[in-house]
Amino acid sequence: MRHVFTWCALFLSCALIAQTSAEPTNFPKTGTVTGKVIDQTLQDPIPYASVVVRSAENNEIITGGITQDDGSFELQGLPDGKMAFEVQYIGYQTYHKQITISKANSKVNLGIIALEENVAELEGVDVVAERSTIEQKIDRKVINVGKDLTTTGATASEIMNNIPSVNVDQDGNLALRGNQNVRVMVDGKLSNVPVAQLLKQIPSTSIKKIELITNPSAKYNPEGMSGIINIVLHKNANIGFNGNINMGLTQAINAKFNSSVDLNYRNGKFNVYGSYGNNIGKYNNDGRLYRDEQDMEQLFKFRSNNKSHLYKAGLDFYLDDKNTLSFFTNQNTFDGKESGASNITYFAEEGSDFRQSIRSDNNNHSQQYNFDYKRDFNKEGHNIELEIDHNRFSDDGSTDNTFTGPSNVPDFLDMNKTEREQTTVNLDYVNPLTEKSKLELGAEARLFETNLDFNSTGMSFNADGELVPTPSTKFDYTMDIYSAYATFGQNFEKWSYQVGARFENVEVKADTNTVRAFTDKYTQVYPSAFVTYSPSEKNQYQVSFSRRVDRPGIGQVNPIRKWSTPLVSQFGNESLTPQFTNSVEANYTRRLKQGSITAGVFYRRIEDEINQALYVDPIDDNRLILTFDNFDNNSSYGLELSGNYKPLKWWNFNTSFDLFTQTQKGYLGTEYAEVENTSYNFRMSNNFIVTKKLTLSLFGFYRGRNKSLQFDAKPMYFVNTGARYAFAGGKGSVSLNVNDIFNTMRFAFDSNRPISQSGRFTWESNSVYLGLSYQFGSGKNRTVKRKNRDDNTKEGGGIM
Repeated sequence: MRHVFTWCALFLSCALIAQTSAEPTNFPKTGTVTGKVIDQTLQDPIPYASVVVRSAENNEIITGGITQDDGSFELQGLPDGKMAFEVQYIGYQTYHKQITISKANSKVNLGIIALEENVAELEGVDVVAERSTIEQKIDRKVINVGKDLTTTGATASEIMNNIPSVNVDQDGNLALRGNQNVRVMVDGKLSNVPVAQLLKQIPSTSIKKIELITNPSAKYNPEGMSGIINIVLHKNANIGFNGNINMGLTQAINAKFNSSVDLNYRNGKFNVYGSYGNNIGKYNNDGRLYRDEQDMEQLFKFRSNNKSHLYKAGLDFYLDDKNTLSFFTNQNTFDGKESGASNITYFAEEGSDFRQSIRSDNNNHSQQYNFDYKRDFNKEGHNIELEIDHNRFSDDGSTDNTFTGPSNVPDFLDMNKTEREQTTVNLDYVNPLTEKSKLELGAEARLFETNLDFNSTGMSFNADGELVPTPSTKFDYTMDIYSAYATFGQNFEKWSYQVGARFENVEVKADTNTVRAFTDKYTQVYPSAFVTYSPSEKNQYQVSFSRRVDRPGIGQVNPIRKWSTPLVSQFGNESLTPQFTNSVEANYTRRLKQGSITAGVFYRRIEDEINQALYVDPIDDNRLILTFDNFDNNSSYGLELSGNYKPLKWWNFNTSFDLFTQTQKGYLGTEYAEVENTSYNFRMSNNFIVTKKLTLSLFGFYRGRNKSLQFDAKPMYFVNTGARYAFAGGKGSVSLNVNDIFNTMRFAFDSNRPISQSGRFTWESNSVYLGLSYQFGSGKNRTVKRKNRDDNTKEGGGIM
C-alpha cells in the first residue's frame, strides 16, 4: 500500500510543479477588477459564476476566478494594457466587456453585471428524449436511453435485452456478444453487489445512458473478455432542493414491487444527496431434465421470496474554483428465501423414484465507501484526481436438503459464510498538451481478500467410496493488483488517434484449511490503439485494438460445494488461471437526416479460455460434477448492425442485428472436443407517438441457436408491448407494459457430453408492469460549469 501513496505523491508533485512553471512571469501585475454579478430578472446574486480575463492579443487566459455567495468578485495581479473580461454561467448568456489597466487606472470597478437567462438552456433534471439513440465514440458505443426504453421495464435488468449485443438469461446473468465474461459498472465504478441483484435495484427511469466498451482503452482495468458495460445514471443539476420518485408493480404468477426516491440539495459550496431503493418480490422457476441412457426424468420447481434495499448518501464540497472533495457511501441489504423440489423418475426401474426438497435462507450486506479529490489547473481540461474506494461484503446462508425414496443420500444442512473486502486507490492525471493532443497518466492499486467458511451436517463419499461426514472447509483467497497506464491522443481535421498501454503486476494466493492450495504471479502489458477517420459530418470510420484479461471470479475458484443433488453437484476450481484476449474491431457510422446506422466487425483470439465444464464424478458414475476449467485457445469473430430511424413524425424505431462465430475446443475429462458455433440475435424497438402525452411501444427479440462444447441451446424469442402517458407538464409519467405477450421465452437444450441429455427451463417472463415516475424541485438549473460533472463518470448521485 505504501507504494501506492508514493505514486500518488509523485504524480501530484509533478503536476503542481508543471503548473507553477507555466505561470507567466514577464508582466508587471498591479491591476485589479471588481464587481458583482446578479440575475437580470430576479435581481438575485449569482454565486460561483466564472469570471475570466483574457489577453486582447491572443485570447489566452491571464487570470480567473468565481463569484462569492453575494455575487461579488475581485481579480488581482493584472498587467497593464487592454484585456477582454467575461462572465460565464450555465443557463445564462456570456457577458463580454473590454477593460484597460494602466498606472493611472489600476483599479477597475465594473459595478453591477446583470446576466440574461439563456432560453436555449434547459432547466430541471436531465431531460429524457422520446427515443433512444446510438452513438459510436472512439472507444465505446453509447446508447442514450429514451422514454421508449424506460417504458419497457421496471429495472435495468429488464431493459438490458433491448440493448444491442447484450443478452440477459433467466437468472439475470449478462452476456455481451454471446460471452458472459463482462464487467458491469455504475457511473464508472465496480460494485460488490452481485450483478443480477444490482441490476434489479436500478430503476430504468434512473438510467441516462448505457456504454458498451467492447475494446477498452489502457485507462480502464483490462478485466472482462467481452468488454465493459457502464450504466450512467441521471445527475441532478439544480440549485435548491430537488428529487424524483419511482414506483413499479409487476404482476406475473407472483407480484413484484420496486420503488426508489432520489433527493438532492445544492447550494453554495455544498451539494448533498441521498437515495433509497427497494425490490421486493416472489419468483417461480421450473425445469425439466431427461437422460436417454437411464430413461430418467428430473423435474425442478423453485419458489423464491427476495427483498433487497439500497441506500446512498453523498456530499460534494467545492473548496474553490479548482478544488473539489466528494464522498459517498452505498449500503445494500438482501434477504432471500427459497424453497424447491427435485423429483426424479426412473421409467424403467419401478421403486427407484425419489424426491429432494430444498429450503434455503440467504442474507447479505454490501458496503461501499468512496472518497474523491479533484484538482483543476488553469488550462482547460488539465486536472489531477485521486479516488479511494473501499467495499465490504458479508453473506450468511444455509441450505436444508431432505430426501424421500430409496436414495442412499442422507438429509443434510449446508451452511456458508462469506466475508469479502476490496480496496481501490486510483490516481489519474490529464494534460491537454495542445489544442489537438492530450496525455493521460495513471496509477492504481486493487487489493482483494475473500474468506469463506463452510460447514455441513451431511455425509459424502471419500476417494475409497466410503460414506464419511462432510468435512468443514475454510477457503481464503487474496489478489493484489498494482498497475500504471499512459495514453496519448491527437485530433486532426479529419483524423484522430489514441494509443496507450497498461502495465500490471498480479499476485494470487489461495489457502484451503490454512494450507496453501494455489499461487499465481504474473506481469502483463495490455496495449490499446484507436484510429478514427471522419471524412464528413455524416460518415465516420473507426479501427481499434486491445488486449484484455479475464481473471477467475471467486465463484469460479471456490472449492466449497455450492449446491448438490443426488445427480449433480457444483464446485469451483481453485487451480483456474486467467484467460487473455486480443481483440480487433472496425466500425462505420452513417448519420442520416432522420437517424443513423452503425456497422461493425470484430475478431477475438482467446488464450486458455475459461468455461463451464460438466464431468462424471470419479467416485460415482451416475453423478455429475459441474465446475469450471481452462480450455484450449479459441477464437471468435462476428458482425453487428444497428440503427435508429424516424420515417414518420409519429413513428421511430431502433433495430440491431449481431452475428458471431466461435471456435471452441478443449478436453472434457479425457475426451477432446471441438465445436464450431454460429449464432445471431435480432431485436427491434418501435415507438409510436399518439399525442404529445401518450406514446406506445412494441419490441421484438429473437436469439438464434447457440452451441458450446457441452450444450446445444435452442432459439429463444419474445414480444413486448407498452404505453406511456405524461402528466404535470412532463414532470410525471405512467407506464404500462406487457412482457412476453405470447409466453414464448424459455431456455431449452440438448447435450451429448459427457452423457446424452436434454432439458428445458422456464421463468415468469410473461408479466404486466405498471410504473409511476415523478420529478419535483424548487430551483433552476444554475450549476457552475466546473460543477457540471455529468461527463465525469466518477461522480455520485442517482440511485447508485
